[in-house]
Amino acid sequence: MSDKNLPAYIQYLQRGSSYPHPADNVQLVQTHISFVLLAGDFVYKWKKPVNFGFLDFSTLEKRKYYCEQELMLNRRLCPDLYLDIVAVNHEGDQYLLNGTGEVVEYGIKMVRMPEERMMGRIIAAGQLTSGHLDSIIEVLVPFYQQAEETEGIVEFGRAASVAVNVLENFEQTEPFVDQGAISHDQLRRIEEYARAFLQQEELFEGRRAAGKIRDCHGDLYSANICLTDPVHIFDCIEFNERFRYSDVAADVAFLAMDLDFHGLEVLSTYFIERFVATSADSGLLQMLDFYKCYRAMVRGKINLFTAADPAVDATIALSCREQAARYFNLAAKYAAGAVK
Repeated sequence: MSDKNLPAYIQYLQRGSSYPHPADNVQLVQTHISFVLLAGDFVYKWKKPVNFGFLDFSTLEKRKYYCEQELMLNRRLCPDLYLDIVAVNHEGDQYLLNGTGEVVEYGIKMVRMPEERMMGRIIAAGQLTSGHLDSIIEVLVPFYQQAEETEGIVEFGRAASVAVNVLENFEQTEPFVDQGAISHDQLRRIEEYARAFLQQEELFEGRRAAGKIRDCHGDLYSANICLTDPVHIFDCIEFNERFRYSDVAADVAFLAMDLDFHGLEVLSTYFIERFVATSADSGLLQMLDFYKCYRAMVRGKINLFTAADPAVDATIALSCREQAARYFNLAAKYAAGAVK
C-alpha cells in the first residue's frame, strides 16, 4: 500500500529512527479500527478516527479515553504486557514520539510477544494441541470467577439486551448483501434462527440467575492469544461495555467458533467439554450454538468493514472479503444445526 494513504504520523512511525529503542524493520498491521506498529521489542497501537455507531473514536479526546480504558482492562489478564499510554507530538515540521509539541495522537505501548507463539501461527502450522487449550482454560476459569458482576452488568444478560448486539449485526451487514460475501437469503435464514432463539427468555434468565453474566474479555479468539507460559490473552474490548458485559458462554463460544473456522472441530469440542467440566458450567451448552453463530456473524461483518477501508490495500481487502464469506457460511451452518 502506498504511504500516501496513511496518516502522516503513521508514516513517521514506520521509520525505525522514530523510536527511543532499537526498531529495525518496523511492520505495520491494520485492522478496521487500528494501526498496529511492530517496532523492535515493542508494539504501538493507534486507534483510527472512525465511528461505526457501536464504536466511536472520532475525536482525539475519545481516542485518549479509550486508550486509558484499554490499558486498565487488559491489565486484568496481561499486567506485564500493557506498559503505558504514549503520544505523538507535532513539533515544527516534524513528529516526535512522546515529544513536547501539539499532541497529534495517543496510543498504547505494549511488550511484543514472540511471533512463533501466537496462537494463529501455531494453528497455521498444524501444531495446536489439547494441552494448549488446557493452558488457556487454566487462565480463563479463574478470570471469569473473579470478573466483576454488578447489577448493571447482569442486566446485559437479558434476552432483550443480547438482542441489541445480535440484531445490530444484521443491520450492519445488510449494506454488503449480494456483493459476494453473503446473500440475502443466507442473511435472512441466520436472522430468523437468532430471533427465534432470543424468544427463549427463560434460558437467558437462567444464565443470569446462575451468575454467568460477567465483565468478560469480549474478543476471545486466536488472534488475541499468545501461547507462552503462562498464556497471554490480550486486546479485550474496551470501546463498548455492552460487548464485554456478557454471558461467559458468549466469550468461550468465540474461541470455539474460531477453532471450527480453522477446521479444528475436534479441538473445539474438547475445549468446550474441558471448560464446562473445569468451571462446572453445564448450562453453557444450551447457549453455545447461538453464541457461536453470533460470533461468526461478528467476524464476517468486521472483515467486510476492513475490506471497505480505503487505507487497506487491495490484496488484504480481497482476503478479508473471502474470509467474511467463510464466516457467514459457518454462521449459516450453526443456524441450521449442521455444526456439532
